[in-house]
Amino acid sequence: MSRAGRIRLVAVAILVLALEVACRAGWVDPVAVIAPSLMVQGAWRLLASGKYTGDMLLTLSNVAIACSLAVVSGFAGGWLLYALPRLRRAADPLLASYYAVPTFIFYPLFIVLFGLNRWPLVAIGFIFAVVAMALNTLQGFERVPRVLRRTARAMRLSTRQEMLQVVFPSCAPYLFTGLKLAIVYSFIGVIAGEFVLSGDGFGFEIAFAYNSFDNATMYGLMILLLGFVGGLNSILYSWERRLYLRRGGR
Repeated sequence: MSRAGRIRLVAVAILVLALEVACRAGWVDPVAVIAPSLMVQGAWRLLASGKYTGDMLLTLSNVAIACSLAVVSGFAGGWLLYALPRLRRAADPLLASYYAVPTFIFYPLFIVLFGLNRWPLVAIGFIFAVVAMALNTLQGFERVPRVLRRTARAMRLSTRQEMLQVVFPSCAPYLFTGLKLAIVYSFIGVIAGEFVLSGDGFGFEIAFAYNSFDNATMYGLMILLLGFVGGLNSILYSWERRLYLRRGGR
């Protein structure tokens, strides 16, 4: 672990310890926040009981579908924007203001199109994530050094060989960034949709526990969600770091 990583870890530990002391000493209203140790206990009880396993699996499957569709579609869209400059110039105003539009206004339309099932939530997660993947793919293709492309042509590589051996390794950092953003945005879209619009899933159970003043369940579910997302990002970071080390980079 780097020095900066150790400093961040110590800072987080100090903040968690301070919150624990404040909650145990009664300086914080338990109706608002409970001690971190009680949050962890609540998360463990939820896992052991298996009561929310179905909701967790439903949310994770919705996120997986939305993220997979966003990554594939976003990569294809980014490549089209790079290959067709006129299309990019036409789409620039839309892309610049895309995240200013509240995507939840499309939920009634998605219900009409897909029905009262999981697919409206998947669609919300998809439209949240797809543009982030497309923009990072576009940036990755644009940042490939011209000298690498000229070298590939000088070595008479085929189009397929050039893409696999030159272009993709060169734009891998941007593709990984797009993938990580797609995962995060998919979680945001699906969880937020479940929070206000659904009758089951991770987000719904968190909202139900909040409205019921069941802080142990609410914070326990939040700890599980944060742990899963953080673990997934750590796996992606390790994979990305290994790729950079194989390329001789940092």
